[in-house]
Amino acid sequence: MTIRFNRRAVTAVAATAFLATGALTACSSDSDDVSEKAGDAVTSGSSAASSAAKEATSSDAEGRGPITFAMGKNDTDKLKPVIEKWNAEHPDEKVTLKELAGEADEQADTLKQALQAKSTDYDVMALDVIWTAEFAANQWLEPLEGDMAVDTSGLLQSTVDSATYVNKLYAVPQNTNGQLLFRNTALVPEAPENFGELAEDCKEVSEQDKDCLTLQLKKYEGLTVNTVGFIEGWGGHVIDSDEKPVVDSDDSKAGLQALVDAYDDGVIASDSISATEEETNLAFTEGRTAFAINWPYMYGNAEKDNSAVKGEFEVQPLVAKDGVGVSTLGGYNNAVSAYSENKLTARDFIEFIISEENQMSFAEASFPPVLASIYDDEDLIEKFPYMPALKISLENAVPRPVSPFYPAISKAIQDNSYAALTGEKSVDDAASDMQAAMEQSSR
Repeated sequence: MTIRFNRRAVTAVAATAFLATGALTACSSDSDDVSEKAGDAVTSGSSAASSAAKEATSSDAEGRGPITFAMGKNDTDKLKPVIEKWNAEHPDEKVTLKELAGEADEQADTLKQALQAKSTDYDVMALDVIWTAEFAANQWLEPLEGDMAVDTSGLLQSTVDSATYVNKLYAVPQNTNGQLLFRNTALVPEAPENFGELAEDCKEVSEQDKDCLTLQLKKYEGLTVNTVGFIEGWGGHVIDSDEKPVVDSDDSKAGLQALVDAYDDGVIASDSISATEEETNLAFTEGRTAFAINWPYMYGNAEKDNSAVKGEFEVQPLVAKDGVGVSTLGGYNNAVSAYSENKLTARDFIEFIISEENQMSFAEASFPPVLASIYDDEDLIEKFPYMPALKISLENAVPRPVSPFYPAISKAIQDNSYAALTGEKSVDDAASDMQAAMEQSSR
C-alpha cells in the first residue's frame, strides 16, 4: 500500500519526545552461570527446519504455577511494574524476572544453551525480533495454537509477522520500534512526499554548505536495516514467503541501485559510510544535516536546550520511490519455552503484557507499544505529537528477514551493500553475490 504524505500537512513536533529505547532494541543480559558460548543452533537446511517447525504441536500445553521470565537487563525497568501487577493478581502463579546480559549476543547464547539442554529454567523469553525464526525452527518454542492461542488481532500486523514462522505464530510481540525521517525546517521548510522530492530538496541544501541526508551505512546491523528499507521501498524483497532469497530480482536491485546512486550523488552524506545511530544523532542535533533517518529516541535529543535544531525540526515516516517508505522493526517478541512446565500460566502472562493498560504504560515509558489503538489515544498524542507518524511508519514496516539463518543473511547484505556503496562492486555483482551467499547459508 502506498500512502502519500502531504508536504504541508506535516505538523511540527515540539513536545517532549517519546524516547524509544535505543537503536535496534537487541538487548541481552548478565549470566554468571553460563561458561561457554553456544554454537550455531541451526544445523540442518532451511527446508528441514521448516518441516520440523510444521510438525511441532501444542500437545504439551499444560501446567499452571510460578514461572520465570527472561529478558535483557537494559529494558527490564519497563516490565517490572507489569510483573508486580501480575503477581498481585496471581499469587499462585507468580512471575520471577531473570535479567540477562546487556549485549544481544550474550543473551542469545544464554538462552540457546538452556534450550539445547532442554532446561526448564526459563518459561517465557523476551526474544529480539530477529531470533524468533531460529528458535522456532529448532522447536524450542511452544506454538501459540489450540489452548495456547493468543488473540493478536489488535496488534500492529508488522509486529505479528515478525513473530510468525512457517505461517504459525510462535511468540507475541511485546514492544516495537520504527524509523522516522527527521527534517531541519530551517533548511527544508516543507516535507517531501517521496524520495525524489527529498533529492530535489538536497540541491538547495548543498548551496547552504550543509549535508542533505544522514543515515547509518557503516558495516554493522544498521547497514542491513537501511539496505532492506531501500530494497523494500522500491518494491523488492530480501527473501520470499518460502524463505528463498530474491535479492537479485529487478525490483530488489532497483532499491540497492537507488541507495548507491543517492550516496554517489551526494544526496546521502559521505559521512554516512562510517555512521551509526549516534553519529547520525550528532549530525542532526548539531545542525549539520538537513535530513536524518533514525529511531525515535533522537527526538528527545533534538529538543534539548543544547540542540541546534530545538524547535526547528519535524518528523514524518520514511519516504521511498512512490510515497511512504519502509522501516524495519526493532523490539521484543515474548515466546513460551517448549520445555516450560507451566505453559498455560506462561501463555496468560504474555497475553497480559499486551493488555491496553500495560501497553499504555509502555508508551508512557518511551517503549513503543504493539497495540495499534494506543497510537490513536488523544491524550498520548498531545504529550507525544509524533505518535501518528510513528504509527504510519510501523504500519508500513517489515520485519528484518524472518529466517533461522538471519545472521548469515545480515552478513551477506552488509558485505555486498557496503561493497556497492564504496565502488568495490557494481550493483549487479553485489546483488548476485548477496543472493549466492544467502543461498549458501541455508543449505
